Amino acid sequence: MGISVLFSFLILALFWVIPLIMIAKSDRTHGGEKVAWILAVIFISWFAWVFYLLLAPLKQQSNA
Repeated sequence: MGISVLFSFLILALFWVIPLIMIAKSDRTHGGEKVAWILAVIFISWFAWVFYLLLAPLKQQSNA
């Protein structure tokens, strides 16, 4: 039973980390906005990741 509990925990941890990795590697946001999205995913979990996919970037990027 100990191995199955550990395996289940590792699978759940992997699913929790996937959105963090995807946001960190994404080119959709930069700087403080990226940090804000990562913190939102940490504290709000998957709902923030869904919002990230739908809404990011929140402001237009300037090409200057």
